[in-house]
Formats: sequence, C-alpha cells, structure tokens
Amino acid sequence: MSFSGKIKEELAEHVAKARHCNLAELTAILHMCGEFEEDKNGICTIRFRSENYLVARKCFTLMSKTFNIEADIVVRKNMTNGSTSYFMRWAGEELLAVKNALVQAVCCKRAYIRGAFIAAGSMSDPSKSYHFEIVCGELAQAEYVRDMINSFDLDAKIVTRKKTFVVYLKEGSQIVDVLNIMEAHIALMELENVRILKEMRNSVNRKVNCETANINKTVSAAVRQMEDIVYVRDTVGLDYLPEGLRDVALTRLENPDATLKELGSLMADPVGKSGVNHRLRKISEMADKLRG
Repeated sequence: MSFSGKIKEELAEHVAKARHCNLAELTAILHMCGEFEEDKNGICTIRFRSENYLVARKCFTLMSKTFNIEADIVVRKNMTNGSTSYFMRWAGEELLAVKNALVQAVCCKRAYIRGAFIAAGSMSDPSKSYHFEIVCGELAQAEYVRDMINSFDLDAKIVTRKKTFVVYLKEGSQIVDVLNIMEAHIALMELENVRILKEMRNSVNRKVNCETANINKTVSAAVRQMEDIVYVRDTVGLDYLPEGLRDVALTRLENPDATLKELGSLMADPVGKSGVNHRLRKISEMADKLRG
C-alpha cells in the first residue's frame, strides 16, 4: 500500500467525539466529492460520488453520526477498467448545515483538513521525496484549504495543474506538522523514522565525501612533493639542498604515503607538521625556479 493509502486508511478510522468536528470533516469531503442543491422549500439535496471506498465509507459514517439520516446508495462497476464508483444521495432541511457550515474552532479546522485530504489528497513516498497535496476543482476552494492549513503557521502554496488547483507542502518538517494536525499519528511516526534515517545517511555521506576530499587533497599534495623532490635530485642533486630540506626530502622519498605529521616524526631531527610543510614548500619553490 502507498504511503497516501496508509494515511487515508488511518484517517478513515478516526471519528471525532464532537458533532461540530464531524460536521466540519463531512463538509470538507462533500466540498471535494459532492454537489449541493436547495429547492424553494428549503430542502437540501446532497449528491456524493467517489471511486475510493474509504472515502465513501467515511462520508457515510459521518453523515449517519451527524444527522442520523438514510442515504440512497448506488455502486457501479466499470467493466472496461474494473473500477468501482460509489454514489450516495441525501435530502433534508437539516443538510443546509453542511452547505453553510462555518469552520472556525481549531478542532474543527483540524477535522476539515483531515476530510479534505481523505477526499482529494495524496502524499509522495517519503523515502524518495517530500510532497503533500490536496487537489481542488476551483481556485476559491483551494484558497480556502490553503488558508485553513496556514492558520496553523504552515506555508502551504497553490499551483495550477491542468484544470485543477493544487494546495501543497514540500518541506518535511511542515508535512510532519500537517500529519499531526490531521491526527495521523501512525503515519507521522513512520515519516519521522524515514526522515531520521535519511538525515543519518546524508550525514554519513557528507562525512565520507569530506574525508574523501581530504584524502584526495593529501595524496595530490604528496605526489606534487615527490615530483618536486625528484626533479631537484635529478637536476642539481639533493646535496644542493640545506641540511633541513635534504632531511625532509629523503624522508619523503622513503615514505611517499606518510602524512606531514608522520614525516616530521620520521626525520633525523624530528619537527612538527608546520615545520615539515614549510620545508616542503621551500623545495617546491626551488623546483619551480629550476624549471624556469
């Protein structure tokens, strides 16, 4: 099952204790998957359609708990592609509360975002990338969802995709927050585990890359030092060098893989790392002059 599927499965099992929160979540689902009609007598008819069984089941459960009203249900199987569509219809004066619902309390905002995600949301596999989105059919609807998410100090944005408007988050820390807002705690823990593992891998990779770069730098420097010493030896002879430079030159020739610190300890007259480096630079300068 995809990560999105796991989140929706978890959220589908979550039913709030408060009626107003259930109403907010139901409103979000029907804003995404439903149509509202109101006749001259004030009777509101709601039509719902979805190909996702979890969404249909959650909508049916919320409607039953909130209004205790019967639904006309039709299930259709597409013989061409094998998909199943779920259709439900409710009618009654009390359903105007869904159409005209005002979502203001923090708990109800959480429920609304939860419903919007169940009905029209998705999330990428966090082991590959971080991307959370809710697809809306109209710009006003997308702006409403975005503002609802951003009321929790997040930074959701909107992008147009074909004929839809997508509300999205791309930062891992903000996606963790929105999962917490929706009360998808199991998915949140899974995401956090993935984030920790990714950060550990990245940290190890950075360290390895840094160490590799340092090794390459050290090896390149040692090769240059050997080339300069050999050039001086073959051109004027190492006896041409002052005693301190000759000592470090001979030690380097005998220990091509040694670090500067190791070279210093191996010399006839031991010196520190900076002293070795200074003498090798002197030899390099001398080699450059001899090369002309």
